[in-house]
Amino acid sequence: MPKRVETLVLHDSSTPVFGDIEKGGSVVLANKESLLERLEGAASAGRAHALWPLTFGLACCAIEMMSTVAARFDLSRFGSEAFRATPRQADVMIIAGRVSKKMAPVLRQIYDQMPEPKWVISMGACASSGGVYNNYAIVQGADQVVPVDVYVPGCPPSPDALMYGILKLQSKIKHGDAKRGQLKLIELKARELEEAK
Repeated sequence: MPKRVETLVLHDSSTPVFGDIEKGGSVVLANKESLLERLEGAASAGRAHALWPLTFGLACCAIEMMSTVAARFDLSRFGSEAFRATPRQADVMIIAGRVSKKMAPVLRQIYDQMPEPKWVISMGACASSGGVYNNYAIVQGADQVVPVDVYVPGCPPSPDALMYGILKLQSKIKHGDAKRGQLKLIELKARELEEAK
């Protein structure tokens, strides 16, 4: 049985009509699934273009992260200009720099304080894989502490590389690929990582 979609256009005398095209007015859709999909798409687009990053600079990559909001690169063109200093007002955590074992519980606590939906960008080789710090004191990838959505490579990555990472995250959010409920955090010990290779 085909779905029946009815469109009802409410018209008043102040709404201009040009031929069969009506400017203004309200449109009500009878198909609830279509309406929910449109609302979800509008909400995703709104979330994607109004990201509020959390300032979490740990090392030299933080200098490059700060450069993205300067006049030369101007991250505000993409709707991410309001860097927040509190996790309760942010929805994107940009981990810029190496994560030490002492900093990992703090990183997790700040991530847990962020409201849903939330996303994580791992910026730089140190945050993504430990970089040149393959020792006992540095976490070998921020994904061992929090789930990461976008990795920005480089040592340090340039500001335009971070902007490209933010654009990729916006694309994931718009298309619904970055759903937090489906991701699970998996912790692997160093020995298990070696065996997995």
